[in-house]
Amino acid sequence: MCGDSMTEQKIKSDKSTAIGANIRSIRKARGIGQTQLVCQLQLVGVDITRETLVKIERGIQHIYARQLRAIRDALETTYDELLKPNEN
Repeated sequence: MCGDSMTEQKIKSDKSTAIGANIRSIRKARGIGQTQLVCQLQLVGVDITRETLVKIERGIQHIYARQLRAIRDALETTYDELLKPNEN
């Protein structure tokens, strides 16, 4: 079935874009701890644990579109910043 609303899209980093590293960098620049960010996400209904955030930041777990949107809002940043290319 096309457009099934129960299926949420996963977003995967590739070699040119490290979403998790960008999240970590922005989060740290804002002085926000992982636990604090997770609490903010849970308050808006995004079911995520600190362990999941750690895996996302390390690039070993996919991030869901809903999680990325909520992280963008919580960190008061843009998709451009979250998806910017690696500098390597």
